[in-house]
Amino acid sequence: MKKINILKNSRDFTKIIKSKKPYKSEHFIIYIDKTGEELYHFGISVSKKIGNAVVRNRIKRQIKSILDKKDYKKGFNCIIIVRKSLLDLTFNEMEESLFEQIQKLKIEKEKAE
Repeated sequence: MKKINILKNSRDFTKIIKSKKPYKSEHFIIYIDKTGEELYHFGISVSKKIGNAVVRNRIKRQIKSILDKKDYKKGFNCIIIVRKSLLDLTFNEMEESLFEQIQKLKIEKEKAE
């Protein structure tokens, strides 16, 4: 995932979380904020309750690599908050779960055939 597509500023996280309705699943809580920009941004939040820094960073890297596999529409900010139940999943199960949520949110580009 390119640096330009990553949300890091805590003000952005706070603004989106306070103003938008969450989409909850068993393993993720996702907030979407539509913007008029030409870019999309993802922010990933892994709580200290999940594990130590090594575990949290591994989960963030895995989620970034999963998100890299798809193309997305422009003009949104997305915050993904990881729940503790994600620790029980394998990488492939995590990928399926996240793609399922992305499909429900309709932020993925349609494939041109």
